[in-house]
Amino acid sequence: MLRIAVPNKGTLAESAAQMLREAGYRQRTDSRDLVCRDDPNGVEFFYLRPRDIATYVGSGDLDLGITGRDLLVDAGSSAEEILDLDFGAATFRFAARPETLSSVAELDGRRVATAYPGVVHRYLAEHDLKAEVIRLDGAVENAVRLGVADVIADVVSTGATLRQAGLVVVGDPLLRSSAVLVRRAGAPANAQVDQFDRRLHGVLVARRYVMLAYDVRADLLERASALTPGIESPTISPLHREGWVAVQAMVRRDEVHRIMDELYDLGARAILVTNIHACRL
Repeated sequence: MLRIAVPNKGTLAESAAQMLREAGYRQRTDSRDLVCRDDPNGVEFFYLRPRDIATYVGSGDLDLGITGRDLLVDAGSSAEEILDLDFGAATFRFAARPETLSSVAELDGRRVATAYPGVVHRYLAEHDLKAEVIRLDGAVENAVRLGVADVIADVVSTGATLRQAGLVVVGDPLLRSSAVLVRRAGAPANAQVDQFDRRLHGVLVARRYVMLAYDVRADLLERASALTPGIESPTISPLHREGWVAVQAMVRRDEVHRIMDELYDLGARAILVTNIHACRL
């Protein structure tokens, strides 16, 4: 039985559960449940605090886990990322009062307040910087105003909260985070783990691609295929109408309308788009 950690609450929880359902796995129906067994698939899900998941996986007590890249780095465990799940995006930035710092190179000797000390320590070590890291559990933006720190490191989206606190962003992001699938570093090969990884990867592909079908004259096929090369190559079938073929190919969802317009201008007709619910590539 494969043992997998899933966020029990917070911004990652519902998106993780939805992805697992799309991958064909049973999920809990009561948010108070701590465990959910999916016997047909040979999987047992454990619902844990997102911050603890990397620790359980790194210790080998659980086989896999879904958590944030930021939480993985912050935990400093032996878990490692094996797949970016493309949800729960977050950007970590330094911020300070205007004109306090001109670049992150000036962090030396400063006090940095953050709820993610592991993320900050890694950044400082990678850039050969020395600063005092002060851990706070919340309301990090107030640390500078209250005199606790000179700089903060926190998740920044629009920057509105920082501006309200009289702070401005300094330098490039420390980390761009999203939800990730993690496994203990150095864990032996496991067919169940590989299958689970393939299923989630199939969900990612199904979300990013659609199936495009159209009819086109055979003499225009090469030009049409250049617009829709597919994953391996497009599927071509002869039509009863002489000199015409039917084409099917996977195309990126965010490009499909542009491609449809270009195909129509080329002379393709009966252009249809269908969603992909699952796939294996």
